[in-house]
Order: sequence, then C-alpha cells, then structure tokens
Amino acid sequence: MHVEVVVVVVAVLGLGVAALSSSIDRLPVSEPLLAVVAGVLVGPQVLGWAVLPALGAGSHELREVAVVLLAVSMMAIALRYPIADVRRRAGSVGLLLGVLMPVMALASAGVAWAVLGPTAGLGAAAALLLGVAVCPTDPVLSSSVVTGGPAERDIDERTRQLLSLESGANDGLALPLVVVAVAVAGPLTAGEAGLEVLRSVLGALALGAAAGWGAGRAVRLGEQHRDTSPAQAVLFTLVLALGVLSAARLLDVGAVLAVFVAGLVLNATWTSDDRVRALTIDEALNKYAVLPVFVLLGVALPWSAWAETGWALVLLVVGVLLLRRLPWLLALAPVLRLPRRDALFLGWFGPIGVSALYYLLEVGGRVPCSGLVVTAGTAVVAGSTLVHGLTGSPGRAAYARVERG
Repeated sequence: MHVEVVVVVVAVLGLGVAALSSSIDRLPVSEPLLAVVAGVLVGPQVLGWAVLPALGAGSHELREVAVVLLAVSMMAIALRYPIADVRRRAGSVGLLLGVLMPVMALASAGVAWAVLGPTAGLGAAAALLLGVAVCPTDPVLSSSVVTGGPAERDIDERTRQLLSLESGANDGLALPLVVVAVAVAGPLTAGEAGLEVLRSVLGALALGAAAGWGAGRAVRLGEQHRDTSPAQAVLFTLVLALGVLSAARLLDVGAVLAVFVAGLVLNATWTSDDRVRALTIDEALNKYAVLPVFVLLGVALPWSAWAETGWALVLLVVGVLLLRRLPWLLALAPVLRLPRRDALFLGWFGPIGVSALYYLLEVGGRVPCSGLVVTAGTAVVAGSTLVHGLTGSPGRAAYARVERG
C-alpha cells in the first residue's frame, strides 16, 4: 500500500471539510461517505494509486485502525452529555440494549440466512455470526447525524441522547453476542464462551471504572494547581482512551466497553468548563478523525468477492437496512414513550459502520472459513455508509418539518 497517497488524500479531505463544513452539514452527504468515495477513487479499482489487500480475515491493519477510532469515539460519546442526563436516560438505553440489540442480531441473521442460504450456501451458524457483527449501532456514523448545530437545532434532545448513548453502550456489549455466535459456529465450547464473556465484561467494567476514577482525580489535582489548560484536557482524554484500550487488550478484557465506562466515570467528575472541552473533542472526531478509517475502507472494499457472490448481496443490504431495526423500534416506541416521528428517526438512523467492520474482522480472525461472512458484512457496512450518508441531512430536515406526535 502506498501510505503516502492515503495520508495526502486524508489531508486534502481534511482541508475540504474545514473549508466547507457548514455546506456539508446542509448537503445530503457525510464526511465518512466522502472518505469512502475518495478511497475508492485512489484504490485499485479506479486510479490504482493506493493498494490494500481486500477485506478479509487477514485485514489486521484495518482492524487495528478501526478499534482505535472506536476507542476515541467511545470516549467522545461518554463525555458528550452531562452525567445527570446519562442517568436520566439509563432506563430507556437499558431497554434498547437488553431487548432491541439481540432482536437486531437475530433479524439480521434471519435476513442473511434467507437471502444467502439458497444462493451462496450460507449456513445458520455463519448467518448468526453475520447478524451479531452488524447489530451494533455505529457511534461514528450516528454521531454525524446527532451532533453539530443543525442537529441540535432540529432534533429533540432526548432522541439525540438516546441514539448516542445506545451506540456507545451497544458497541461494547456486542462482544458477548459475538462470543456466543463464535461458540455456535464451533471454535469455542459453551463453557469457554461463558468464561470469556464474564472475563471480558466484568474485567472491562473494573478497568474502566478504575481508569475513569483515576483520570478524574488527576484532572482535579491539575486544576487545583492550575496545571491543566483546556488544550491539555482535550489531549488528556484522547490519551486516556488509547491507554485504556491498550490496557484492556493486554488484560484480554472488553476494550471498547472499558473505554466507554472510563469515559462515563470521568464524566461524573467533570464541571461545566470540562463540558466545553468535551464538545471540542466530539466535533473534531466527527469531522476529521473518521477520515483515515473510511479512506482505507474505500481502498480495501472486496469488489471481486462481491461480484462472485452476485446480486443476492443487494437484497441482503436492502433487507438488513429495512428489517434489522426499524420495525422493532416502532414496536418498542410506546414502551420508550417515543412520538412517532422520533421512533421513525431512531429506527432508520441506526447505521452500521466501524463497529461492525471491527467485529467482522474479529470474526474472520477467529472462525475458519468465514470469508463469506466478511464479504457479506462489508457489503452491509458499505451500503449503510452510502444510504445513511445520503439521507442524514434530508432525514433531519424531514424530522424538523413533522409535528411532534
């Protein structure tokens, strides 16, 4: 791969986003979608300036870049809202995690089995692997819908908070579902899967809580001695995210969940001035930090494998986007006390992106002969990036036009 080409493309995109930020917010495009298109253009299918092995079990580098972006995104979401608001939404988010997320996994698996079983020989266990990998709501793509001035002006605050907090929490809690699916597929026994889930979740909670508490104490001590400037605080949270990520991987516990928990515990110690700093992180992440991952994704899209699988992939993408989330969230709307327009908005804007890419590559590395799962899953990721990128701005405008009720 020509690393310099990718770096130049990311730099040019960054300059364009900086110059046209307000215009992009009004157009039916998103920064991740622009980055994917740029990656396709410079990749082997068009100009051939950058080459990366097609996405598959061996895409170790892209998986590492994806998990770093997820960690930074988890920290940004955890610090996005005052901790009082997080506590107030805990019941609704718990319902989305405990009921909606497993249903989304099963619905996606059902669509995959129905579409790819007869045409490509996808078995039930492989369909379940695909379903759990694509079930998390992506924090990176969803952030582009619910953050920024236009979103804060047009979309109800509770709706924005629910989508953000759900996407943060279910990214970390998708790991137990992935482990269960791996056990169903064969490489793990039920006992091994149970122990891995307990170790991953409990270890992530303990590590995240300890790191967040320690970070909060360090920030407060620095402020007491006037050693912590706003710029330092921003960099501190980024370093914390990467530090917790690395520690979690060394301890073999749930890395994404650990970072999210650390951010929530740190959030509980923050003041209103800290909130301004957190928003600075959030805005920078949504506009710039997403660019490298999505450029690399565009370069590495498995066009040949998609062509071999055939038009069934189009049916898969359409089926997953329509049936994975929307009908089930509409059914839960009365319990969540969601007006119809908010239920429709939350049901549609549950995008599939970096988190699914990470879990797909994780599955590809753990389960032999899972190439079709990765091929199909990356088609769903690409389809969601395209469709949700094109509908973000129009969807927000339509939401604002519809009366609440």
